Amino acid sequence: MRPRRLMNQINVVPYVDVMLVLLVIFMVTAPLVTTGVIDLPSVNKSAQVPVAPLEVIIRTDSSLTLRERSGGQRGGGGGQTQERRVSTAELVAALRDKQARNPDQPVVIAADKDVRYEAVLKVMDELQKAGIRRVGLLVKAASR
Repeated sequence: MRPRRLMNQINVVPYVDVMLVLLVIFMVTAPLVTTGVIDLPSVNKSAQVPVAPLEVIIRTDSSLTLRERSGGQRGGGGGQTQERRVSTAELVAALRDKQARNPDQPVVIAADKDVRYEAVLKVMDELQKAGIRRVGLLVKAASR
């Protein structure tokens, strides 16, 4: 009787058989899978004219000025501009009144570059306490 030789290789034929069966299964089922139809919303031109923001200007002497642009367009195109000096209490009352009439109207704080940031934070704190929403900071665009 001959001694049996030890086999040092892995038999891969069963693995190839399994892979071929899986390939056939995927090829048969792939056309049967239905793709979901996605109805994407269309983007139309906005019917609303963007509201010009109310500007709170903080000067170097920490005085406050409220600037309102009428005419509806952002960027000051064609509307009238009204500026008036106000105290903090008058500012809060005016902004509450404006946002009660138009809750989507943003408020931007424009401070001179020499104003201490403490004054800006004080105004922001007062507006937050008063419940004024949509408050932002106005910055000058950097020139290239």
